[in-house]
Amino acid sequence: MTRIKSNTLIVLAVFLIGLIGISCMVKTEKEPAKTLKDAFEGKFHIGAALSANYINNHSQPSMGVLKEHFNSIVAENVMKSGMIQLREGEFNFDMADKFINYGVENDFHIVGHTLIWHSQAPRWFFTDSEGKDVSPEVLTERIKNHIHTVVGRYKGKVKGWDVVNEAILDDGSWRNSKFYQILGEDFMKLAFQFAHEADPEAELYYNDFSMANPGKREGVVKMVKNLQEQGVKIHGIGMQGHIGLEYPTIEEFEKSILAFSSLGVTVMVTELDLSVLPSPRRDMGADIATNVEYQQRLNPYTEGLPDDVQQKFDERYLDFFKLFLKHHDKISRVTLWGINDGDSWKNGWPVKGRTDYPLLFNRDNTAKSVVNEIIQLAAQY
Repeated sequence: MTRIKSNTLIVLAVFLIGLIGISCMVKTEKEPAKTLKDAFEGKFHIGAALSANYINNHSQPSMGVLKEHFNSIVAENVMKSGMIQLREGEFNFDMADKFINYGVENDFHIVGHTLIWHSQAPRWFFTDSEGKDVSPEVLTERIKNHIHTVVGRYKGKVKGWDVVNEAILDDGSWRNSKFYQILGEDFMKLAFQFAHEADPEAELYYNDFSMANPGKREGVVKMVKNLQEQGVKIHGIGMQGHIGLEYPTIEEFEKSILAFSSLGVTVMVTELDLSVLPSPRRDMGADIATNVEYQQRLNPYTEGLPDDVQQKFDERYLDFFKLFLKHHDKISRVTLWGINDGDSWKNGWPVKGRTDYPLLFNRDNTAKSVVNEIIQLAAQY
C-alpha cells in the first residue's frame, strides 16, 4: 500500500508540474496586437499630426483614437515660424506650448515641425525697414535667433526636428526661395548647425514631398552628402507620404528608402495620406502654392466610396505598409497627416470643397477595415 501510494503521489506531482509548465507558457505567449502602436512596437513609431482644433480641445473623440493607436505626434501648423514669430522678436508660444505639454503629459514621441520653410515664413525675415532684401549677415542672425529660441525652449522635450522643409525641387535643383536667394546653399548648413547648438541631443531631419521622384532623390542625396562632408549633424530624412491610388510607384518609393538609408541616416515616412480623388495633374506632390478651380468631376464621392474604390484604397495602403515593414530596420517613424478623414487637408487641396477619404479612420472616428488588416500584416514581420 505504501509503495502504491508513493507512486500515485509521484504521478500526481509530475502531472501538476506539467500543468504549471503549460500555464507558464500560456501566460508568456504574446497577445495579438489590437492597436496600430502595439502592432508596430519594436519596429517604428506610428504618429499623427494634430491641428490647432485638437490642440485646443483634448476632449474630442478623435483624441481617444490618438491615444489608443498612436505613440508619436507632430503639430500640423502651430510650430511653423509664421505662427510663432509673426513679427520680429515677438514670440507667441501659446499654441506650441499646449501641443508640447500635451505630448509630454501623455508620453508621446514629439516631433517639431518645422523650423525653416519658405512657404510660411514671415516676410520680415527677409526684408529691411524699406522692404529691401536684407544682407546675408542679417538673415543668418535672424535664422539663428529663431532656431535658438524655439529649439532651446523645448530642449529635452522634442525628440526630433524637421529643421528644413521642402528646399529641393523635383528635378533635384534648389528651390529659389528667399533663403536660397540671400544665402545660397549655406542656409541649409546654418539651420542644422543652429538647431544642433540649441539642443545637441535632438535628432535633426530634412523633410520634403515627392521624394520617390528620381530627380528629387538624387538632389536630396547630393545635399545630404554635402552636409555630411562639412561635418554637419543630420540624423534623418522625412519622405512626405502624400500618395494617390496610382502614384508614386512602390518601386520608386523603395529606391528612395534605400538611397536615403545608405547615407547612414534614419528614414521616416511623414505626412502620410492616400487621396482617392482624381488629380488635376499627375504627381502633384504637396506644393501648397498649387490651387485648382473647383470642378464637379474632381469631386465624385460626396456620398461615400464605391466598393471598387474602397478595395483599391485598402490594397494600396497594405502595399505601402508591406514596404514599410519590409524596411522597418531603416524606418524609425510613420506619421499620418491627421487622425480622421474629416480633419485632412486633402479635403481642401488642391481643389477646395472636395470630400476625400485619405486616412485610416472615418469621419466618425471608427477604424476602417484596413486598419485590422495592417495590424495582422505587422504580426508577420
